[in-house]
Amino acid sequence: MTPKETLKKWIKAFNNCDVEGISNLYSDDAINHQVPNSPIIGKEAIKKMFETEFSNADMNCIPENIFEDGQWAILEWKDPNGLRGCGFFQIQNNKIKFQRGYWDKLTFLKLQENKK
Repeated sequence: MTPKETLKKWIKAFNNCDVEGISNLYSDDAINHQVPNSPIIGKEAIKKMFETEFSNADMNCIPENIFEDGQWAILEWKDPNGLRGCGFFQIQNNKIKFQRGYWDKLTFLKLQENKK
């Protein structure tokens, strides 16, 4: 499986709020660093992060561009409310080893507050 194919599986699991499916795409020692937050280290901690996030927020990833370069898959995305961001995924042996995401946390929180 190519990094781009792994990323497409990640997007599908993310959009389905599939905690098991998305966490199974990470290596045991993976790091997920969403730049507005502290890095999350380890597959189990990443799984707990997604459990919390999926239960607390309405999130949807609409891919605008997906690129691949060696071990890396790069995602430029938006959501239905206009929030935009990008993510970098280092994929080794069909597992996400490292992920870094850039997005505006203040805008995200305001959008979630408006839905309540």
